[in-house]
Order: sequence, then C-alpha cells, then structure tokens
Amino acid sequence: MTRRHTERHRTDRIGWLRAAVLGANDGIVSTASLIIGVAAASATKEGILVAGIAGLVAGAMSMAAGEYVSVQSQADTEGADLSRERSELDKDPIAEHRELAAVYEGRGLEPALASQVAEQLMAHDALGAHARDELGISEALSARPIQAALASAASFSIGAVMPLAVTAMAPAQGLIAWVAATSLIFLALLGAVAASAGGASVATGAWRVTFWGAIAMAATAGVGALFGTAV
Repeated sequence: MTRRHTERHRTDRIGWLRAAVLGANDGIVSTASLIIGVAAASATKEGILVAGIAGLVAGAMSMAAGEYVSVQSQADTEGADLSRERSELDKDPIAEHRELAAVYEGRGLEPALASQVAEQLMAHDALGAHARDELGISEALSARPIQAALASAASFSIGAVMPLAVTAMAPAQGLIAWVAATSLIFLALLGAVAASAGGASVATGAWRVTFWGAIAMAATAGVGALFGTAV
C-alpha cells in the first residue's frame, strides 16, 4: 500500500504569498503616499479622495497586468525547458539517465546507488524527475500567472482601501498625520502577518515594511509641499 506524503511546508505558499504581500504593501504605500502628496499640495478633501480612488483602480489593474506578464514569462520559460527535456528523453534516455545519476552523485550518493535511484525514478516519471532534480521545477514552486495576478489585484485593493477609509473619516485638519500614522500601523501589521505566514521573524518583517513605507510617504509629502501640485 502506497502512503502519500501529507506534511505541508511553507514553500507551498510561496506563489500566492509573495504576490499577496507585494500587492497589499504596494496598495497601502502607494495610496497613502498619493493621498499625503495631494494633501500636502493643499488640495480639497474631495480632490484627495478622487485621486486616491483613481490610484486604487489604476494600481490594482497595473499590479494584475504586471504580475500576469511577469509570471507568464516564467511559465513560458519553464514550459520551454520541459519541452526540451522531453525531447532529450525521447532521443537519448541513456544519456539522460547518466545525467540524472550525476545529479544525485553530486548530492552525496554513491555512484551505484545514484544510478539505481535515477533508474527507478525515471521508470516512475522520467520527465518529473528531471524537472524536479535537474531543472529545479516543482509543483509547489511552478509559475501560476492567473493566481499571481488575482492575488496581487485583490490584495492591492484591500491595502489601498485602508488609507482611503481613513481619509474619508478623518477631519481635514490633520489629515496627513492621520493617514501617515494609520498607514504605518497597517504596514507593521502586514509585515508581521506576512513574516508569520512565511515562518520568519515577526519583528523584523514588521520593521522592514514599516521603514520603507515611511520613507515613501515622507518623500511624496515633500514633493507635494515643494511643488504644490498633485502627485
């Protein structure tokens, strides 16, 4: 009876976690920075909200398109490598067996055992064995363009809604301080949650995201105040 491996690892989350964290972080930072920059240019609250909403829509679409194109390029490269490997397996399986055995020897197996392992794995799934151990392509880490695009767009929108909601509810007097302070809190929470999901240090994750978010908002506020224009 064959037993299936049921243990789950954090690498299973890499595809969607990276896109989701990037999208949410960008949504908070870019929208908060846009709002602060426009507010620093002495715009009306209505104008600030319009700019923020436009930034949300444009940003979500840009994130989705960018992630799709980027990850699809990775998927195309993986597909081309797999197609070439499949052709090589058809033309010269003996050479491919030696190649795979050499990989296992390089990882510390004795030559005889490496050859036996390669033979058995190739008998079970030759292309899968070469994809995983020669090319480094696995199911958990393979490119998923649609998943990445949807995760980025959705998480960007969620992140962007946070500073927009604060802008709508906060008083016009002190709006910049309200948006900046709450956005930094949102970023710290995002960094902590992302680090926890990935098994990293929560404090380091929170600090890293918050620091760069603060730099971005400060720079945009400076531009808005200096030029007196919406950015």
